[in-house]
Amino acid sequence: MIILNILTGAVLKEQGESIGLHSKATVAPVAKIKTHFRNIHDDQVSDDYYWMNDFFRKGPDADLVIDYLNKENDYTDAVMESTSVLQDQLFIEMKARVREKDESVPYLKNGYYYYTRTEEGQQYFKFCRKKDNLHAVEEILLDVDKMAEGYPYYSAVGFSISPDSKLLAFAVDTVSRREYTIYVKNLVSGELYKDEIPRTSGSSIWANDNKTLFYTAKNPITLLSEKINRHTLGTDVKADTTVYQENDNTNYIGVGKSKNGAYIFIQSEGTLSSEVYYIKSDDPNGVFQIFQPRIKDVLYQVTALEDRFLIITNDGAKNFKVMQCPLHKTNKENWSTFIAHRADVLLSEIDEFKDFLVVSERKDGLTQLAVYDLNNKGQHYLDFGEVTYTVYPSTNVEYNTDKLRYGYSSLVTPSSTFEYDMKSKRRSLLKQQEVVGGYDLTAYKTERVFAKAKDGTVIPISIVYKDGFKRDGKAPLLLYAYGSYGYSMDPTFSSARLSLLDRGFCYAIAHIRGGEEMGRYWYDDGKMMKKMNTFTDFIDCGHYLIDQKFTSLGHLYAQGGSAGGLLMGVVANLEPELWNGIIAQVPFVDVVNTMLDDSIPLTTNEYDEWGNPNEKDAYYYMKRYSPYENVEEKAYPNMLVTTGLHDSQVQYFEPAKWVAKLRKMKTDNHVLLLKTDMEYGHGGASGRFDYLKDIALNYAFLFALENIKK
Repeated sequence: MIILNILTGAVLKEQGESIGLHSKATVAPVAKIKTHFRNIHDDQVSDDYYWMNDFFRKGPDADLVIDYLNKENDYTDAVMESTSVLQDQLFIEMKARVREKDESVPYLKNGYYYYTRTEEGQQYFKFCRKKDNLHAVEEILLDVDKMAEGYPYYSAVGFSISPDSKLLAFAVDTVSRREYTIYVKNLVSGELYKDEIPRTSGSSIWANDNKTLFYTAKNPITLLSEKINRHTLGTDVKADTTVYQENDNTNYIGVGKSKNGAYIFIQSEGTLSSEVYYIKSDDPNGVFQIFQPRIKDVLYQVTALEDRFLIITNDGAKNFKVMQCPLHKTNKENWSTFIAHRADVLLSEIDEFKDFLVVSERKDGLTQLAVYDLNNKGQHYLDFGEVTYTVYPSTNVEYNTDKLRYGYSSLVTPSSTFEYDMKSKRRSLLKQQEVVGGYDLTAYKTERVFAKAKDGTVIPISIVYKDGFKRDGKAPLLLYAYGSYGYSMDPTFSSARLSLLDRGFCYAIAHIRGGEEMGRYWYDDGKMMKKMNTFTDFIDCGHYLIDQKFTSLGHLYAQGGSAGGLLMGVVANLEPELWNGIIAQVPFVDVVNTMLDDSIPLTTNEYDEWGNPNEKDAYYYMKRYSPYENVEEKAYPNMLVTTGLHDSQVQYFEPAKWVAKLRKMKTDNHVLLLKTDMEYGHGGASGRFDYLKDIALNYAFLFALENIKK
């Protein structure tokens, strides 16, 4: 094995000089082999790198794990050394497009205008407010720039203002494990209370008494959201009352408050079923009542109006419908139709106002907003005029208003916030993301095309490129996708992406099955025992883009993260010759072993997405596609794999094991790099500029493979 790596390294140096990648240290790290056997369903599998999970378990090889990850980082730095100047250039270039001194669009709540603002040279932000009008004296509620000093990672979230506007609850994570500690600040005196609530999801909800908080507590090992607790200010956190405990470890739970302030809701939801409990916000010590007991394969969410509840549900409605019921009769037998099911429209969200409803829908793969007048029962849609775009309700915290805030973006249109008068039907642009240095929208073009999968299914693809692009197959193209959990990858603008487009790359998003772009069935056809559709859809999109001469073999690249990183691993195994390079970010690549270990964070929540491998059929189906299981002795494309040591969503050892096995098995001389961020987790750096360094690394990797030197 050592001889093989020495030979590989020598060839890598020779080849690397022609593609802009080379290494003074020609030998890639060789991971230690410690045989471990998995025995289940009459199937014995050897796992040579099982020991790599010892860091968090504090096992005997914990130090060896860190040593290996550091060596991989050193190797990546050495191989990418020739691109260091380009990486610095890209970072400076992308950072220069971001307005450093900026301010969010203020929103009004209970007489105060709230906003965040950023300052030049600072990585974080300040959370502020002004009373009555925007010309009033500014109050800085949280100076996150100052709070984050001395921390390599700092995330402040969950800002929750008490109904009397005197208290602020907020949450902080300094490790990047998504375990937040909740704090409470008195906004009148500036005092930070002694109440500190650890191991939470980060969000908290005030009751109307201005002293009771409800929050979601996490299991310290699995990180599952297990309990909804009630805390009274000034009392011992250890004595907090559990008002709800989830017994189904496949469900996520959370707590929220209706926009009209009347109710507090507990939502328990998995992939297949959900359940809601509620109390009146004026009665925080009351007993939560069940809205409708969970029903197999039925999802529902509740919205409170003044005179009724609205329920979004898939009960007998694949693409969801809206039902209604009286405030005092919530069981399913009291539900009646408010918005009927439509086979061609996915209904996803309701934003409620006193006299209007705004319904977020998806038709033909595109998002749309429908406005319903609750008084005259009229309905109209907003028009946006682009072939591919993204629209969504923005910050709408006021119930008694006729003004809707919504966000809009496309692959060529910077993120924009509009205010829409639902009575007069007039809109105004409140703010559009500024691209510092100037940006000409007409210099870039976007298209929406359709690839045909092997089973005849038509897959939408959103594409953007710089004006002057010629469809002759000579251009490099980066194809991105996700394809899991029903998450839709809608086309949005990125100022950083301009650095890719300006150097001749075409960028495309494949809206593959496993998301919900084309409706709920799109999701159902890309999960569990139909998961292979996700992967073959992506490959078929790649072939289509080559056939249509957007690019050519040797210039096609793929990128995906998390479950999209699983996609990268699978397509690398299924059709490695299709891709010249692959970027796999925090990739979920050891599916079988992870799903068999219910001590790993979030595993049990995923059973309805991937299946439970303790069941034989699910086990063998997963094993069929799991990237780690299917690494073979064959040639693989150039690959850059990134992860975070503190990742709570996809543990660091999945990509580490995968890369180690690829190094052992692959027969090519292509570049294989593993970059582990030793201070961050799933979402990468917390500062507003540091993440650009990761993008610079990714782009430099692609540019080196295309021999683009500046």
